[in-house]
Amino acid sequence: MKLLFCSNLFPDSGEPWRGLDNATLLHRLAEHWQIRVLALRPVLPWHSRHWTSRKQDTTFDPQYIPTPYLPKFGSRWNHRLMAGALREPFGKLRKHFSFDAVLGSWLFPDCCALADLVEEADVPLVAIAQGTDAHQYLRIPARRRIILEKLPRASAIVTRSGELARLLAASGLPSDRLHPIYNGVDFTQFTLAEQAGARRALGLPSEGKIILFVGNFYPIKNPLLLVEAHARLSREAEFAGCHLVLMGGGSLEGKMRDLAGCLGTSARVIFAGRQEAAAVARYMQASDVLAMPSWNEGVPNAILEAFACGLPVVASRVGGIPEVHTDGFLGQLFAAGDRDALAQSLRDVLLAPPDRQRIHGHARQFSWEHTTSAYQKLLIGATR
Repeated sequence: MKLLFCSNLFPDSGEPWRGLDNATLLHRLAEHWQIRVLALRPVLPWHSRHWTSRKQDTTFDPQYIPTPYLPKFGSRWNHRLMAGALREPFGKLRKHFSFDAVLGSWLFPDCCALADLVEEADVPLVAIAQGTDAHQYLRIPARRRIILEKLPRASAIVTRSGELARLLAASGLPSDRLHPIYNGVDFTQFTLAEQAGARRALGLPSEGKIILFVGNFYPIKNPLLLVEAHARLSREAEFAGCHLVLMGGGSLEGKMRDLAGCLGTSARVIFAGRQEAAAVARYMQASDVLAMPSWNEGVPNAILEAFACGLPVVASRVGGIPEVHTDGFLGQLFAAGDRDALAQSLRDVLLAPPDRQRIHGHARQFSWEHTTSAYQKLLIGATR
């Protein structure tokens, strides 16, 4: 059978981390489907760029399609602009690769744009809600209206957490079409390893505790709170040599650097940049705790990957996190936005490290085999 994947969340050679979970899923589904990819790239109408795929993704023959995007004021129009840019390549591909189903990711504008095209082509759509595309966009009246108008046309909607499915159902989407499926973990990369060896490989300090953050430097991820909590811990004798490793990138990086400078912790704050999976795993193996102070989340890949590495997690008690962070041996949860509670949770975990082997065992339930099987069942069901 033939499957088309269409989304802005798909990697390219310049951004190999972009939509990496979707690419991993497609490589797993390729055992059952012939797959092609239309990778959308929202750009300002007057900009022009060229993208190339990662070597391992060439099997999907990805086409990178620039789609006009109007920031701030485009909520009423961006799905229409995207559908307009997508219509011709969608139709051409349909003629020589008669796909049986479409898998889309990111509710607005991506899946809303697809809703009209699949209806015209009489082909089923399975949409993926990532998290922010629901948590934030449902609060924007224009986007909420379009999501609730277009998405009932999807045969099924995958949500990254049960909490996200409940949110979408409460907003008005048909509950019988909402299917929570967690992402899987690649246990060949994310696994137990000697901490000292991982630190040597990365050039990290051999002594002292290491707190790790993995994610975008955006307000929703609240990384500034972590910089403050780290500085608070650093004033205590037990944590004088504690380092904070910040892996990722985004609009808050300048403020994060400035804040660390003002708090006197710049020498112990490491900006590691965006990294591919192998490096992320190595940093997790080298660290003592993963911190995730987000204001909202689905079920972040980073938490499941940390568990697979035996790394305890301190995270905000938000979104789908409590669905997978279910026991005290996994770390601690705290109230979002509470700097003192974050610092105390980090202190507790660092002073009494949990059993890494036990944490790794908990992660074993989040396999890509289980995830792929759930998607396969939905996609086959959609074609019948």
